[in-house]
Amino acid sequence: MVPVGSGTLTYVKSITFDCVDALVVARFWAAVLGGELDQEATSDKAYVRAPGWGGPDLWFQKVPEPQVAKNRMHFDLRAPGGDVPAEVARLSALGATVVTPGELTVMADPEGNVFCVES
Repeated sequence: MVPVGSGTLTYVKSITFDCVDALVVARFWAAVLGGELDQEATSDKAYVRAPGWGGPDLWFQKVPEPQVAKNRMHFDLRAPGGDVPAEVARLSALGATVVTPGELTVMADPEGNVFCVES
């Protein structure tokens, strides 16, 4: 890769989700990723601290407007041990739904934000 920029790096602190109910979506993603849900989380705002993998934290905020189109950015999750069917079953039990099954399975969280599960 060729470095681009001034040499000063910026990092992603958090990824923000707009939600109808921030607490529902935050609880889902905390369970999926093993993150820690902030004790002061409400349906208006919630924060999930990234687990040991060191990724960015997740912020969830209530907004008045509904989602009207497919999200332009999404997570690609790696199934533990490459077992996509087992991970899809686990995520379904947590409240996700299957959008498109397959070796690369497209799913949606409780508010319809899509993500992929792959081996």
